Amino acid sequence: MTQPYRSGVVAILGPPNVGKSTLLNRLLQQKIAIVSPKPQTTRNRIMGVVHGDDYQMILLDTPGLHEAKEEINRRMVRAALDSIAEADVILFLTDSSEATPERPDRLQQQLAFLEAAQAPVVLALNKVDLAPKTQLLPLIDWYRTQYPFAAIVPLTALHGDGVEPLVQELAARLPAGPKYYPDDTPTDVSERFIAAEIVRESVFLRTRDEVPYATAVLIDLFDESVEPLRIVASILVERNSQKGILIGKGGAMLAQIRKRATAEISRVLGRPVRLELWVKVQKNWTEDEKFLRSLGLPE
Repeated sequence: MTQPYRSGVVAILGPPNVGKSTLLNRLLQQKIAIVSPKPQTTRNRIMGVVHGDDYQMILLDTPGLHEAKEEINRRMVRAALDSIAEADVILFLTDSSEATPERPDRLQQQLAFLEAAQAPVVLALNKVDLAPKTQLLPLIDWYRTQYPFAAIVPLTALHGDGVEPLVQELAARLPAGPKYYPDDTPTDVSERFIAAEIVRESVFLRTRDEVPYATAVLIDLFDESVEPLRIVASILVERNSQKGILIGKGGAMLAQIRKRATAEISRVLGRPVRLELWVKVQKNWTEDEKFLRSLGLPE
């Protein structure tokens, strides 16, 4: 008997900095989501499509579930929670290098959101390469006491170990459905969006902790009619002191950010790039509802 074609939405949720974007990039076999060692790197929900012979999996990479104090953080958490309502399957990702979560009470709050979805939840224990081998089985047993997961899969998203068994577990739980996207469609995000995110990623990787979270990137010009591709972008910060840090002495820091971002955008888009960066102060933009809406963050 021929198996039905399966398709549906898989929402990737979990705490900050557990590797959700790394896993999305690994599943798509290309970079569409930025990655840094710092939490709360992902701000917007990002869609990717995994195409199999008998399934199509629409992945939603979401901001990390965290305690939201500022308006931007509240909207990031809302973007993640909104994805639950759309999901046919939920992929809950955690960090297996911790013997148990540092805040079990916070984990229970996050899992409580999943119960309302009435969708199967697959738990992925990421970063098993960093965890002692004797820790893994007790950790799996502990998670089984916390929630009735449909499956638990250990993996290392960075290297790809365990990713194929995860895909099989997720695909098996998709409902029967049509092919929603052509086979050559990996994502619905634009090259402009990817370029802006890579500039922001470069800020995360090159600056101290206090600067990245007050940074937004706007694409002012994306001129594909010239070679190399010309991109002009504004990096917005909230204070003059942050602007000084981003520019650096004699423009050295901004030059490093531009160099790294230019190379990465060129690699991801597959064409030469000329990148111009400007740093501007927009006070309290992280609390500006209209501006946050323009960045695509939900109410």
